[in-house]
Amino acid sequence: MVLDDNDTKRYIIGSWLRRAGHTVVEAADGTEGLALLAGCPDGELPELAVVDVKLPDMSGFEVCEQIKADPRTASLPVIHISAHAIELSDRTQGLHRGADAYLTDPIAPDELLATVTAALRYARARRRAERLAARVAALNSSTLAVYGAKDGHTFAEAAATGAATLTRSPAVAVALSPDNRTLHVAAARTPGPGAAVPGDPPPVKVFRSEPRLLDLLAGRVLGDGTGTATALLSAAQWRALVCREDGAEADVFAGEVALVLARTKKGRPPVALAVDGGALAGVDVRDLLSQLAQACALALEALRSRSEEHALVLTLQRTFLPDRLPEVPDVDLAVRYEPAADDSEIGGDFYEVIETPAGLLLAIGDVAGHSLQAAMIMGEVRHALRAYAIEGHDPRTLLDRLDALLTRLRPAITVTVCLVLVEPGGRRIQVANAGHIPPLLRHPDGSTRYLTEHGPLLGLNVRHPAGTAHDVPEGSTLLLLTDGLIEVPGVDLGDSLAALETTLAGAPGEIEDLCDLLLERYGREKTDDIALLAARLGRAAG
Repeated sequence: MVLDDNDTKRYIIGSWLRRAGHTVVEAADGTEGLALLAGCPDGELPELAVVDVKLPDMSGFEVCEQIKADPRTASLPVIHISAHAIELSDRTQGLHRGADAYLTDPIAPDELLATVTAALRYARARRRAERLAARVAALNSSTLAVYGAKDGHTFAEAAATGAATLTRSPAVAVALSPDNRTLHVAAARTPGPGAAVPGDPPPVKVFRSEPRLLDLLAGRVLGDGTGTATALLSAAQWRALVCREDGAEADVFAGEVALVLARTKKGRPPVALAVDGGALAGVDVRDLLSQLAQACALALEALRSRSEEHALVLTLQRTFLPDRLPEVPDVDLAVRYEPAADDSEIGGDFYEVIETPAGLLLAIGDVAGHSLQAAMIMGEVRHALRAYAIEGHDPRTLLDRLDALLTRLRPAITVTVCLVLVEPGGRRIQVANAGHIPPLLRHPDGSTRYLTEHGPLLGLNVRHPAGTAHDVPEGSTLLLLTDGLIEVPGVDLGDSLAALETTLAGAPGEIEDLCDLLLERYGREKTDDIALLAARLGRAAG
């Protein structure tokens, strides 16, 4: 932009710049020049301003200050020229008030062009550095996002968002879920001109596709190799591969498509990222996108390893639980066991049902902590309980023996256990509770009450009180549970127990339906394992 109120001088300077290959826009005063800048879209702003110091409406110094004060134009180089303000003080003032250079008449064409070239070289290098810094920041945030993904859906969404943000183009991410069953494809479109905030993430849509799509993409680029590789596909090739009837959402590219694939280990599924082919014109963007693809592959591999490890420990944990329930007269049974959310460690919740000489023993318990060790201790306690129960001990003696076992073999470990002995006929029960959530009893008329008698935790080397006997009407329902069902951070446990009591009072009569209702109402997105044991007492099984 050339800003000068002298038509002849403006024409001469403009001619010199045009002959040197520059595109020139002109303004006759400060108001017109500032309005010209304000009306330009961000991508079409002039790269440099040549501003006369003596203007009719304001000084060139004031124009420069306003240019530098606007974030949109703060990096715009300003070269002052003047035939009148030529003293040292004038030049000093101009530079202090924001000018990048100061020339005085008479000005030789070569001097002006050299000054313009130097200013542009510096400004372009600065803009390139700023863009690179912004993209490196985008790479870092995108890497954190893919590593923070919890499943295949959120991973694909984070990968597509990261690629679109990094390259400022539409993007598609293709990845197989951690369980290797579902192929997720995420298509991100760049924000339109109406986006509320320029830095908003692009809109993303995630859908499922055939797993063989990933093999087709790998065959085009990476084969069965490891590392990263890039290939350019025509729009027709991309649509033929991806944008079939089940993948029309991935048709986000107008022309050539740059496809990047990354794989960290032989035999593992790769991750694919696709962006507009023109977005990789710069070496920096190409390298950064390859780094993002590699980060995505590593993040998905970590997610896959965590998923496999969690599935393994859950399988191990389930081997510690009963594989079937005994069928006895006068008692109907239903159990539910739900592990915590996938990103949580396994816990030590357990249940047990044992036929003994004195009746049917119901047990539910929880080992303190969430770890593989807690699950292992849970298995030890359960097997010890079975051994002691088969010997015919009463509930109190069972708790005392379990406490002695823990104190000797697992010091510093505590366990809560509630034991309920259902005597033959199902009309009388004995309850011995070592610090566990109290059993909840519903009578046939719908009234409910907690059986609150309890003693100390196991593992404290403290003798337990005798069990408490309760007569129960025929058709009563007894509910034993672990705290994972009702415990909510920030909510008083007493309020949760009261809510559960109200729910049981109005719940279905069938105990299988009751367990399903409780899990549906209280068991979603919990960070602790849940164990439920429901028993219908005093009615013939089946």
